Amino acid sequence: MDPVRPLIVGIGGSTRATSLTDELLRASLGAASARGARTVAFSGRFLAELPIYAADEGPAGGDADELARAVAGADGVIIATPGYHGGMSGLVKNGLDHLEVLRDDVRPYLSGRAVGTIVTAAGWQACGSTLVSLRSTVHALRGWPTPFGATINTAEPVFDEGGAPLERIAAALQLVTTQVIDFAERRP
Repeated sequence: MDPVRPLIVGIGGSTRATSLTDELLRASLGAASARGARTVAFSGRFLAELPIYAADEGPAGGDADELARAVAGADGVIIATPGYHGGMSGLVKNGLDHLEVLRDDVRPYLSGRAVGTIVTAAGWQACGSTLVSLRSTVHALRGWPTPFGATINTAEPVFDEGGAPLERIAAALQLVTTQVIDFAERRP
């Protein structure tokens, strides 16, 4: 780990060209960059190109290996997902499933990493149940979900007229990012 410039990996989004989740992940990674972190993003479009994870077939190679290598070298991770039927999207879940190749790594799966969570959904109930689902998966992968998880109700306004996240949303993204970076900078 570079003690001055931690690496923060962003994972998430959807396949829509105007993906709100991708946009919010980029904003969070932008805040991380402003704090001096190095960042890399695996957007919804990237995740859509991954093969469906198949445990009996071994490592998928290609893009799946690129994702796993980035996470293996990460000091922190931020995962952003739309809420679909009370849980994270299949796209994001499939990307996380490909981290199985890190099972025997020095830091298995997400071990030793703070993981910030961002959820977008059309309604507060969907936001809440998706956040619980995402945090449970992060725990199962031995990650440490940050105390604060950003939930963005897309049934309400998200951006101002200039296209920037509204102040309350920007503050939520900033808090997630700050918690991930603070943990990464304190990790020995």
